[in-house]
Amino acid sequence: MDYHSPAFCNARQPNYEPDSIMTEIPAYKRRLSVPANIGGVIVGGDAPLVVQSMTNTDTADEVATAVQVADLARAGSELVRITVNTEDAAAAVPGIRRRLDDMGIQVPLIGDFHFNGHKLLTRYPSCAEALAKFRINPGNVGKGSRRDPQFATMIEIAKDYGKPVRIGVNWGSLDQDLLSRMMDDNARRPDPQGPAAVMKTALVRSALDSAEKAEALGLAHERIVLSCKVSGVQDLVTVYRDLASRCDFALHLGLTEAGMGSKGIVASTAALALLLQEGIGDTVRISLTPQPGESRTREVIVAQEILQTMGLRAFTPLVAACPGCGRTTSTFFQSLAADIQHHVRERMPQWRREYPGVEQMTLAVMGCVVNGPGESRHANLGISLPGTGEKPVAPVYEDGEKTVTLRGDNIAEEFKTIVEAYVRRRYGRSDSPTAN
Repeated sequence: MDYHSPAFCNARQPNYEPDSIMTEIPAYKRRLSVPANIGGVIVGGDAPLVVQSMTNTDTADEVATAVQVADLARAGSELVRITVNTEDAAAAVPGIRRRLDDMGIQVPLIGDFHFNGHKLLTRYPSCAEALAKFRINPGNVGKGSRRDPQFATMIEIAKDYGKPVRIGVNWGSLDQDLLSRMMDDNARRPDPQGPAAVMKTALVRSALDSAEKAEALGLAHERIVLSCKVSGVQDLVTVYRDLASRCDFALHLGLTEAGMGSKGIVASTAALALLLQEGIGDTVRISLTPQPGESRTREVIVAQEILQTMGLRAFTPLVAACPGCGRTTSTFFQSLAADIQHHVRERMPQWRREYPGVEQMTLAVMGCVVNGPGESRHANLGISLPGTGEKPVAPVYEDGEKTVTLRGDNIAEEFKTIVEAYVRRRYGRSDSPTAN
């Protein structure tokens, strides 16, 4: 077979027309959900997609937990979940809230309860009051005859304090009684499904049944958020598509136990991007295992970058940079790209206050003449650095127009000065003292 012959090409692409126009991907359309108010942060409806995260400190340590919550909030986490697993942890929650308020950190706190949440919320009403939302796992709320009354206790407390609840199902702690019943029912079918399919159906069933019970106990429909987390990409997509089609509750989206480093980032991105493109998901959490000593804030940055690179929400100016090749044997462009990215994130807290819309800005740091000028022109602000053998000059482009050429040893600092001036000029308010 001649793989270059017209006959082979036509057989592989029977509808190919050289001058045909590419079909575009269907436009993004958000799934309609009922919005839930979580301490002033709206999740669902037409509100922006919300980024959240979770601490890994001992909640009983008020200082360490408050510091980590503050770090996560400053990085952009709009909701932060804390473990409430012991009496000491429950007793510490009001103090954590006070410490955060003293620091000027208003991020809502979510209490994560397993096994003994009914006892802790009953014994420590100040904990219930300080939290903005409870997370309840129906698989861990109790066994046998204790399950329903213990679930009811937590729902009653949520109702009394006006708190929303996330009913968070996880396949690592799925209600085994429900799963056993569904497996038995499936075995009696003339065309039984495989165990994996039954488990995925059981996840959705557990979430919806629990939500129905919560509403029967008096918890308002708009105070319920659902999640069904698994650790496999294809499984997560299947489960959330099913869940989204069966209810209008706001959905918390995340791949549980995503893993460490690039594996966790890639898996989470693959799963969430598919669902988000279909309009599924109202709040996201990236469950990364941090490297020893690594900041917990990385999961916040990854969540923001997923949403921003998909064009669903802007958080901080994006920096485009080429990967490098044999034309860029110097690492200067890599250092400058990293330096600019760090500078942007470091400046964002102030920029966000003083320069509305700055998060939409795009920057480009390019390494040679091949794509450098073109990519730089596409960005709001771009610099094309000299590649191997090229003239030692670096043209700068602002909104597509070349404005200046940098030379010498201070290109990095000069370009950061240009960035600052551009931000003031482009995004400064006329009434701002820094606008001119």
